[in-house]
This record gives sequence, C-alpha cells and structure tokens, in this order.
Amino acid sequence: MNNFDVIVIGSGPAGMLAAGRVAELGGKVLILEKMRQEARKLMITGKGRCNITNDKPIDEFIKYVYPQGRFLRNAFHAYYSQDILALLQKYGVEVSLSRGGRYFPTSYKAMDVVNAILQHIRDLKVEVRCGHKVEKLIVEDNIIKGVRANNEDFFAPKIILATGGKSYPATGSNGEGYEIARQVGHTVVKTRPSLVAIETEGDTAQKLEGLNLKNVLATIWVNGKKIGEQFGEMAFKHFGVGGPIIITLSRKIVDALHQKNVVDLQVDLKPALSDQKLDNRLLRELNQNGRKKLETIFKALLPQKMIPVFIDLLGIDPEKLCHQVTSKERKQILRLLKNFSFKISRHRSFKEAIITAGGIPTKEISQKTMESKIVSGLYFAGEIIDVDAKTGGFNLQIAYSTGWLAGDSCMKRQDILSS
Repeated sequence: MNNFDVIVIGSGPAGMLAAGRVAELGGKVLILEKMRQEARKLMITGKGRCNITNDKPIDEFIKYVYPQGRFLRNAFHAYYSQDILALLQKYGVEVSLSRGGRYFPTSYKAMDVVNAILQHIRDLKVEVRCGHKVEKLIVEDNIIKGVRANNEDFFAPKIILATGGKSYPATGSNGEGYEIARQVGHTVVKTRPSLVAIETEGDTAQKLEGLNLKNVLATIWVNGKKIGEQFGEMAFKHFGVGGPIIITLSRKIVDALHQKNVVDLQVDLKPALSDQKLDNRLLRELNQNGRKKLETIFKALLPQKMIPVFIDLLGIDPEKLCHQVTSKERKQILRLLKNFSFKISRHRSFKEAIITAGGIPTKEISQKTMESKIVSGLYFAGEIIDVDAKTGGFNLQIAYSTGWLAGDSCMKRQDILSS
C-alpha cells in the first residue's frame, strides 16, 4: 500500500529529523530519496568531520543567519543544539566542543553522526525508499494529496520537501526541489553559491598555492566601500583564496559580484600592529641588519614561501642591503604588509560551495509550522528554504530544527496559518 500519514522527500539531516519526529508521534511516514544511499551530503560535511552544531544561544545564533534569522526563532525554540547532541549521545556518539562554540564528534568522523541518525529512524520504523526520484507533487485545489516518484503514485495528506539546495550536486542536492515547489505555485529567490572559495586576478595567489595564513585580517571592499571583515585563517589556492575567513565573507562577495560590482580583497598581514608600531619595527630590523640583504628582515615577518612573492610585488631589488633601503621604500613595505590586495574576479561553482543562498522565500512559509502558505499540507525543511548562515555548525542546526518542526507540525492540527 502506498498510503502514508506523511511523506518526506529527501534523506538529509532535515528529512531524517522530520521523519523521526513524525514516527515518534505515531505517524506512518515514508522517506523518498533519489540517491541509492541516505544522507550523502551529511557524510562529507565539514570535510568528513561534521561540525554538528554550535553552542551559541538562540538570540546570538540568529544574527549569523541570512537574510532573516528571526524566521527560525520558533524552529530553534522547538528543537535546538542540546536536542541534537542528546540524540547523538543516545546512540553512542561522543561530542567535543571546539573553538568558536563548534561541536564535532570526538572521532571527527561524519559517518558516526550519519549512522546515529539512521539508527534513530530505523528504531522508529521509518520506511526509506532510496532510488526514488520524485517527479511532481499531486495537488488538488491547492491541497496536497501525494507525490509521483519513478512513475508511481504515493499518497499522503502531508508532504515535507527537504531536498536540499544546489551545493555539492554529486550528493543529490542539485536544485530539483525548487522546480517541484515552482510547479505548485511557489516562487524561488535566486540561488547562489555560499560559503565558497573565491577566484582572484593575476598570478599572485597561484604562486602562493598551498600556503595558509593565520591571524590575518581580511577586508572586502565593494566599489571602494568597506562591506565586511574577518580575522583568522585563510588559504591560497591555484585559482585564488579560500579558508575560514574567506568562506565566511564569501556570501557578501558573491552577492556583490552578481550585482556586477568591483570587488577587492585587502589582507592585513600584521593586524596586531598599528602602522606606527609596525613602522618602528621595520626601522629597527633594517638598522640591526644593515649589511644583510633585504630579504633577511622578512624572515621574522612572513612565511618563507611568501618572501620572494612579497619582494617581487614591492619592486625592490632583492639584492639590496638593508642599510640602502630608503624611507620611501620602507613605507612601501609597510603598505604592503598592511594591505596585501587582490582584485576578485569570480566565485567558485555550486560543486564546491558548502551551502546554497536563496531558495523558497520565507514569506511563503509559516515560521510557526514550516507549512506552505500557498499549498495546504506542504511543508519545507532545510537548505531548500531561503535561509543560510556562516560556517560553524549553523547550517546543520537549521536543517535539524526546521526538519523537526515540520515533522511535529504535520502531526498536530493546524487550522490557521499565521506569520
């Protein structure tokens, strides 16, 4: 029989938490997953280490969510970080708190998280059918009746669309959920890669490929106006830049690029030192190493790999002795240490993006229930919704919370859609 109380489309963290909650409340639930294995994307999240969630309180957490973190307040109050951690610990997953309030499995193995959530839904007798691609929703008079998958009809009065976004399409999240929602009257906010590496002009980044910089300050300028900055670690790639602080800034960069703006990246290599203090240090280093080559002073200031590239950008003869460096040249060194700059050309694709920005607009979804305001009985959960956040476990928590709330709402009478 293909009749269920709830059908969940997608077996990511949002879909599995949704199905689990339905089953906990006594509902007969089916997960339809087009891939041949559940939770493919969750397996690779955090480079296979899985940053489970973050310990920040709700009011602080929602500040890291775009474009409207307040939309998630009900979902977070219903199911939050302590709830997912308790679930994982129930199934033997030890967790550790890392810097920035980030929780990881102590094993640093995403598969431990996947296996725990899978065991959770198996214990609740959730039926999962992999290799089932949903083609469309069955809707009559704007009321959900079921879905069609693999040319077969499955019936349920409640459907939860948890198909993910477009990032890492090889795992199954290739944006098909947006089209399914469009077919029944929903709109889609333009989707863009988010939390993604950035390409730069010139060959400077290529020369520095493989180098990681710590404790630097990255600032983004759009049409000459500062729009954001991040302190921490970044990395050079053959195509440009990546690493935690670049990834965090990437949402603003991507949006600026899509608006055809001029975008520049400025890296302060010595943010702990003011211009005056750094100039004093340079003067001291030059005086103490007067008869040595200029590159000598950079050994205490820069990673070895960066020194020849830095000197080349300065345009100063590397054979020059320190006591021969003029005041003007010292100021050039100071400027480059405080303003190591790149012109940004483009961003990397969805294939490399951690998350998708855009999706089903929150104005079309009830924040109290995750139910569609357009189609009765249709619910949304996870990355398909137009909410995304910075790195640090925030996006996975959005998936758990919206999934759980959608599942909970499906099993409880909702006469009036509000908010």
